Amino acid sequence: MTQKLPTLIIFMLIALSSSIFLPSTAQAQRIQTELEVKLVASGLRFPWGMAFMPDGNLLVTERVGQLRVITPDGRVSEPVKGVPAVFSQQQGGLLDVALDPEFSKNRLIYLSYAELEGGKAGTAVAKAELKDGNLENLQVIFRQFPKTQGAVHFGSRLAFAPDGNLFITLGDRGDHMDEAQRLGTHIGKIIRIRSDGSVPTDNPFVNDPKAKPEIWSYGHRSVQGAAIHPKTGQLWIHEHGPKGGDEINIPQPGKNYGWPQASYGVHYNGTPIKDEHTGQGFEEPIHHWTPSIAPSGMVFYTGNLFPGWRGNLLVGALAGKHVSRLSTDGKRILGEEQLLIQSARFRDVEQGPDGALYLLTDEENGRLLKVTPKR
Repeated sequence: MTQKLPTLIIFMLIALSSSIFLPSTAQAQRIQTELEVKLVASGLRFPWGMAFMPDGNLLVTERVGQLRVITPDGRVSEPVKGVPAVFSQQQGGLLDVALDPEFSKNRLIYLSYAELEGGKAGTAVAKAELKDGNLENLQVIFRQFPKTQGAVHFGSRLAFAPDGNLFITLGDRGDHMDEAQRLGTHIGKIIRIRSDGSVPTDNPFVNDPKAKPEIWSYGHRSVQGAAIHPKTGQLWIHEHGPKGGDEINIPQPGKNYGWPQASYGVHYNGTPIKDEHTGQGFEEPIHHWTPSIAPSGMVFYTGNLFPGWRGNLLVGALAGKHVSRLSTDGKRILGEEQLLIQSARFRDVEQGPDGALYLLTDEENGRLLKVTPKR
């Protein structure tokens, strides 16, 4: 399936924005409320992740197991050949994509995906060279242990830290939530590895024989957003809560973030969960949403098109059907403004090389949208 859009088409003008109060935040200053949203491409089958290449082309994953290249003028390539086989059920499939820090020299990309083996599934990460529309020399550098039954809560975002190490966010695999508190598995963890899959010697549990050495932090539910702070170089994540209690955390090495023993939400069956984190020895989230917005994708804005947004965190919302703009001081969330209210289920958010905001919508006929200030 190839769709050609020779020019950007104006899809909609949205001047809707709402500053809201949440228990853990103040009101964000309204900086840019009139936005122009243009359709770049459509016909994408549940697009999930994206990464801009140096030539301005965009890599986009489709959860059904396909990788596309989209040009700035909206042309969508045929599926890239050589993508690994994926377990495409419910929340499983081809998930995130990231470029190697030396991509211009080595053409390496990284893919996270749900992998099936013996009737069980788990999150895996592979790297390969992108050459002439094909993936070559594919190598799996990480596999979640153990693989489990079920088709939900795979994570999974990829983020390279300034030191070149790769963070991989995982989920608790649904019915296996208690494993998030056990260091002998990867379930419900943030993973930190080198780009070749080896373990950095300064990982927090590297000398613990009872723990998986790849673990960076634990006690996470389902982490579908990750971004590196442009000034501090720290990893920021957000994760889905149950009914309520979506969180933003700045995961520190070796720290426990409480799931499933602490949450600001409740279980789907109505069973309450203690919302006390520090009293149980867990880390307190720096921000939470109740009711849930179902966050997915996040980026720190550093461009020039929206100068008032510089340094802000932008988060897509699936259930909330909006984009949240969160002002921060590098350690805390200071305020929040909802943008593009009730527009779509936004699966991923990225800043383009032109400073525009690019959004992927979560649907069978998924769209790539470009957001700029209204002229």
